[in-house]
Amino acid sequence: MEQPPRTGLWPPLSSTSAHRLLYCPPGRERAELLTLRSISDDELRDVSEQLYAADGNRAASGEIILDLQHRILTSEASAGKDYASKSLFKYVAEATLFAKPTFARLLALLDNYDKMTGHSETLTSEEEEEEEAFLEAVFRTPVMATLTRFFLAKGLYPSADAFQADLKDMWFGLCSRSSGAALDSSGFEHVFHGEIKKGTVSGCHSWVQLYELEKSGQLNYLSYSYDGPWAAFPDVLALQYRWSGYLKSIGSVFMGSSPEFDLALYTLCYKARPDQQCHVSLGGKAARIQT
Repeated sequence: MEQPPRTGLWPPLSSTSAHRLLYCPPGRERAELLTLRSISDDELRDVSEQLYAADGNRAASGEIILDLQHRILTSEASAGKDYASKSLFKYVAEATLFAKPTFARLLALLDNYDKMTGHSETLTSEEEEEEEAFLEAVFRTPVMATLTRFFLAKGLYPSADAFQADLKDMWFGLCSRSSGAALDSSGFEHVFHGEIKKGTVSGCHSWVQLYELEKSGQLNYLSYSYDGPWAAFPDVLALQYRWSGYLKSIGSVFMGSSPEFDLALYTLCYKARPDQQCHVSLGGKAARIQT
């Protein structure tokens, strides 16, 4: 897809063609997923627009300033050539953005994971409290209230509490991404933190994590292959970088979105369009997410 701006589409957010966006669902989850195949494309576009409109915690103009530098063709991404002499992030209004409850509680979670697949994850009581605090903050936002109303109206859950409990299992339940050798991953770790698998970066779809990695010197920005047509945040960026030397040939993120927006939109797509492309609409522009 060398000319995405002509269609309004952008490189799908996914790990690889062999892995789903979120996690390894038990059998009961697959049965629940089948009940949501009745959601029409029009409904998906409508509710995604509602989520987009409800995201009051997104970055405002000027709160994130990027230095994109060199654009490459998607076909060049696997080479991993470094075209950027400067950092990607020129400025982030940390004092404003990261003081918001969902951002602050996301940041508290990002040091809880071992990025290497094959290494078992352990959950301490403090880390479990951080997960609960993050979910409590997320479920107090208009974005998650919008998604909750939609799922309840579709009859997937009997109550908001039932949805919140299932979402916790969906995102924070441990699974294996190393052929069952270890419980080394979760949906949250894969999407919001990122992992190293078979010598490359897998997942890592949070702009906050990218910023934190670059600020700490762990991320070397190389180039970008797509910058979306959105004039305001959240925008979509497809970029190339190395994390501790490991290549991410195409990493797609919602730039400037809130944590609750990312969590809600990915949850919507995973539930409504498992193992396929999920077509949504954000600010009147089409986008797609590969689950």
